[in-house]
Amino acid sequence: MMPTPHLLRSGLLALVTLTSAIAARDGWTADFDAAKKQATAEHKDLLLDFTGSDWCGWCIKLDKEVFQQDAFKTGIKDKLVLVDVDFPKDKSKLSEATQAQNEKLRDEFKIQGYPSIMLCDASGKPYAQIGYEKDGPAKYLSHLKSLMEVRNKRDAAFAAADKATEPVDKAKNLVAGLKTMDGELVENCYADVIAKITQLDKDDATGFVKEQKAATAKKVAAEAAMKGLQEFMQTKVMPLMQAKEFDKAYASALEYIKANPSLPEDTQIGIALNIGLARFVEKADADAANKFVDAIIAAHPAHTIAKQGDQIKQQIKEHIEKAAAQPAVAPKPE
Repeated sequence: MMPTPHLLRSGLLALVTLTSAIAARDGWTADFDAAKKQATAEHKDLLLDFTGSDWCGWCIKLDKEVFQQDAFKTGIKDKLVLVDVDFPKDKSKLSEATQAQNEKLRDEFKIQGYPSIMLCDASGKPYAQIGYEKDGPAKYLSHLKSLMEVRNKRDAAFAAADKATEPVDKAKNLVAGLKTMDGELVENCYADVIAKITQLDKDDATGFVKEQKAATAKKVAAEAAMKGLQEFMQTKVMPLMQAKEFDKAYASALEYIKANPSLPEDTQIGIALNIGLARFVEKADADAANKFVDAIIAAHPAHTIAKQGDQIKQQIKEHIEKAAAQPAVAPKPE
């Protein structure tokens, strides 16, 4: 899965506060342990929806456009047990036990944004992750079914590892199983298998240990870069944004991107969009905002942002309309 860039996701969602609540969903359970038992008994997989049902705009859209549709309900009834892992602002919607369970799941799965849709086997082990996708239930179902094939490939490789007699052969098959899945998901949820490979393949014949070390070094560098970015945003950009000096803030952001060319493309796009859009949104200039989005997409034609333009423009439109509907605030007397 390639989700919306983190900065883009968090920044744009800050522009739009959607508060429509989702009622309890038929066919879903909030009990993870019960869901695993059901999945085992019925030979199904699990779909976990990490959502914010009364505040997350994309979560609400996904539920309305996909999960509430009969085509989705019919298409998954023989394949998946649905688990609602909700983080509402209104905590009274959930029992304390459910809140504790959801927080534990969020930490175990290392969820970074909402909605996060996790596909898991009946034991609760995740093997694929997606988020919001437009175009309705049929396309979403098709994507889910293709992702469910990942588990079959993973399980086949792991079964081959069990049958292998030589340690290195076991390790090779375990590596093959891990490579069927997204690398970040493997890093977050398969530490046990990674440790087993390291133990079996002491001379690193598979090259997997070397790959892991390189990935770890890359992650450390990325975390350092992100820390520097956060400091820049807090000390340089946010004061300008709060003073509504949006042009200066955007110019400063472009200088930072130029000075840090190693920043991931996702991050560069997120910075440019979030800071650059503010000046147009503040003026309620949807046309200028849309042209700016088009320019960003034109600069990154191979990136997934090219498929997200309509979503971003719709979000801008909704924000501007909502702001226009708000009553004017009278200035405070001096």
